[in-house]
Amino acid sequence: MIIISHPTGNANVRAIVNALQSKGLLHKFYTSIAAYPNNIWDRLGSYKPFYSFNRRSFNQVLQPYTNLHPWKELGRVFALKFGLKGLTAHEKGIFCIDEIYKSLDRHVAANLVSEAKNGAKAVYAYEDCALETFTKAKELGLLCIYELPIAYWETGRKLMQDEADRLPQWAATLGGGITDSEAKLFRKKRELELADVVVGPGSFVLDSLPEWAKHKKQIMSPFGSPENVGSISDSENVNTVRPLRVLFVGSMGQRKGLGDLFTAMKILKAKNANIQLVVLGLPQAPLEFYKNEFSDFVYEPNRPHNEVLKLMQECDVFCLLSVVEGRALVMQEAMSQGLPIIITPNTGGDDLVVEGKTGFLVPIKSPEIVAEKLEWFLNNRQQIPVMGNEAKKLAEKYTWENYGNAIVNELVDLLK
Repeated sequence: MIIISHPTGNANVRAIVNALQSKGLLHKFYTSIAAYPNNIWDRLGSYKPFYSFNRRSFNQVLQPYTNLHPWKELGRVFALKFGLKGLTAHEKGIFCIDEIYKSLDRHVAANLVSEAKNGAKAVYAYEDCALETFTKAKELGLLCIYELPIAYWETGRKLMQDEADRLPQWAATLGGGITDSEAKLFRKKRELELADVVVGPGSFVLDSLPEWAKHKKQIMSPFGSPENVGSISDSENVNTVRPLRVLFVGSMGQRKGLGDLFTAMKILKAKNANIQLVVLGLPQAPLEFYKNEFSDFVYEPNRPHNEVLKLMQECDVFCLLSVVEGRALVMQEAMSQGLPIIITPNTGGDDLVVEGKTGFLVPIKSPEIVAEKLEWFLNNRQQIPVMGNEAKKLAEKYTWENYGNAIVNELVDLLK
């Protein structure tokens, strides 16, 4: 029987929890806030300040297994709502994301003795939320399963430091990867040392493990795609007059390669190309910074997931040039809506590219090559619906059920 913990319970966590429950292996699910029909979090979700709780809804069959630890996360929600940035400051704020993870980690560890007495055999935890849990689990002889959703920190930090040196004006957009404290990095290293099993969504993540951890049992399973796949495109009715609409979705920083995408667009705009860049995401700097770097893009603020999918249907090509990633879910979302893709191997999605059929794989730090691929789409507009349909077909093969079952099936063998 397995205990799983995660503060927010995103799509990949849900898939694992559901798979564990369906196979009779779920002992307990620890999280911060979970909305079940008519519980307090479900009712609060109907009020505007708490709309975000609607994204915390889970399958009702999980309710008896769920242990909630909401207070720190509730404080973070309030601080974000009222713009109290000091309370959520990176590693320092009392309601920062690091504190949310640490608080849940301590809560799980404090309950492990009683959970082990009641039959728990293993703990499944995620990066930054596993140290106290794994430390106590080792004392109790429990198996420690560690999921890395993004490349191991040493690999990530080196890549991002290289970007800070190459594009210093974009350094402030790289996020915490190059500013994490030594204490936080020590926690990450110690978590991996204690882990018996390492789970990752693709080869980029698992290949990033340091040599001393390569011997650990590794499980790789790619994330699932959305179920609401877009309609089949008609290659007979391609509008070749309007600009080619290129879509970027993600945190607006150079970790996602936005600086290189801007450079590629400037190369094409210098040729008077009939092309338009649409950027949807959370700015990591004032919007004036981005407009100074490349003024000719359309900014779209964050919105509900179904509205993101609608925007995808209005674009032609999806481009994500990540330097450090785990496996960006947005790639499969875009493919599911009929967009061919241009991505780097570092997105964790090289298996999504059938070269020239679902899109193109390009090296990191290569805006000139990106510009060439975008120009190919400009010159081959009739091929876009054909490639989009191939992208949909491939995306449909990746399901959340398969993702969860592949991991849990391997864990069953380990527990035996």
